Amino acid sequence: MAEQLINEFTVNRPIEEAWPIITDVEKIAPCLPGAELQQVSQDPDRGEVYSGVVKVKLGAISTQFKGDAYFVEQDDENHRAVIKGKGRDTGGRGNASADITAQAESLSPTSTRCVVTTDLHITGKVAQFGRGILGDVSSKLIEQFAVNLNTLIDEEGVGTTETPASDPAPGSDTDAAEAKVRKINGPAAEPIDLMGVSGTSVVKRAAPALVAFLIALFLLRRRRS
Repeated sequence: MAEQLINEFTVNRPIEEAWPIITDVEKIAPCLPGAELQQVSQDPDRGEVYSGVVKVKLGAISTQFKGDAYFVEQDDENHRAVIKGKGRDTGGRGNASADITAQAESLSPTSTRCVVTTDLHITGKVAQFGRGILGDVSSKLIEQFAVNLNTLIDEEGVGTTETPASDPAPGSDTDAAEAKVRKINGPAAEPIDLMGVSGTSVVKRAAPALVAFLIALFLLRRRRS
């Protein structure tokens, strides 16, 4: 299933201050509900690669997507960035990939708007949630992200994340390889509660898909037990 999602949020800072924050993945990751950044690695072709999980639950059933993302383009002069990401459901029920474009513009001397366009591709049983549900969920998650981000800025200011310097032992290939992967020891993320995020819109617009999804999970669990 393919779908394009367009969302926007506002940062309560001038664009010169807001843009470095928006493109600081390590700083903003905890602001997105359910997201947990676990490590940053160096890839010769892709540059910095950010790896982590996104946790989701529906009632008593929980799952998580594990994946990574990296910048394909970052134009600081025109305040435009493109990120490519991919992930898989750790329970084996589907995969997802996305091309995400962020475009920021100045709203006023003290505020910045960022429009996020996501070209999303989902395969497997997780695609049974239906097209309309993703739009509802993404819109509300972006709203919560904006609240969390502005709260973070108000509390901590606009400084960007400091990257610790690595110091591998001279002549050690093992230490040099380990230095390319930096673990992130942040707080564990709470799962996104889909019922809590979308409420009755999920039930009304995707009841058949959700029932099929839950039955599939139940059958998979019985077969594995």
